[in-house]
Amino acid sequence: MTDKPHLLVVNSFHAETVRVLDSLYQTHHLWQQSALEKEKLIADLEGKCRAAVTKSWHCDDLVYRLNSLELIACYGVGVDAIDFAKTRSQNIVVSNTPDVLNDAVADIALALILSTLRDTVNADKFMRSKQWANGPFKFGRGLAGKTLGIIGLGRIGEAIVHRALPFKMKIAYHNRAPKNLPYHYYPSIAELAAAADVLLCLLPGGADTKNLIGTEVFRKLGSQGIFINVGRGSSVDEDALIEALSSGLIAGAGLDVYAHEPAVPEALLSMPQTVLLPHIGSATSATRRDMGDLVLQNLQAFFAGKPLISAVNQP
Repeated sequence: MTDKPHLLVVNSFHAETVRVLDSLYQTHHLWQQSALEKEKLIADLEGKCRAAVTKSWHCDDLVYRLNSLELIACYGVGVDAIDFAKTRSQNIVVSNTPDVLNDAVADIALALILSTLRDTVNADKFMRSKQWANGPFKFGRGLAGKTLGIIGLGRIGEAIVHRALPFKMKIAYHNRAPKNLPYHYYPSIAELAAAADVLLCLLPGGADTKNLIGTEVFRKLGSQGIFINVGRGSSVDEDALIEALSSGLIAGAGLDVYAHEPAVPEALLSMPQTVLLPHIGSATSATRRDMGDLVLQNLQAFFAGKPLISAVNQP
């Protein structure tokens, strides 16, 4: 017998963190079970299991059938996989892992801005294919003096601003409401796009933002504009983005997120004016470990009857 609390591990996310969870709790790995075994596990845990842990971008609706559930601890900052209507009605609190990944995501955002404006990926291919002997590589564009328009200027956005300003970029943004910041605020995404040279999306996922960025926004961004997305792929109409790129409506795109990951449209993969990354915004060893530590801290606080370290303000 053990007095360790029961913990439902909904899916596989960060192996190191899962190993620590296995050592601290009576863990039950839901994702390793067959459909019938999952049903039985949920029934067996009823009344005994009060907490579940999941990656924030994917969950299993079976967790909401566990009536004794009081906490869903998410590994990740975006929580669009959580059904907040159910968590509210069932009095389940939710935690996530904000802030610890701000710098890593901001680094990737700046890398995408640099690589699209200066065309560094194609320059690398040009060099490796020994084309330099036939003449110089085409000119790129510098960052200095360009307007970076940020859709969703929160904590990650501010970390990006701190990186962009030394490159002499100008900052503009759109949020639901203006913030007390010395940057130009635009009341709509379309107006921001019209003012931006580089339009950067940091929108979360979910029904409220699904396909929010489409043809109108790309038309406003214009034929010299660059679109960057390190938020959620679901916020962009991918078909409209492909059309905007293929028709020259915008000049290029740098993407770390996609609408149906890990699937990426073949049209995007074949376009030389795109820089595509496999959702690596937070993918540094230290950042992923810090995210895991925050999951552990939230669980420890919950089982000790203390306030969560990073509770989600449920919409």
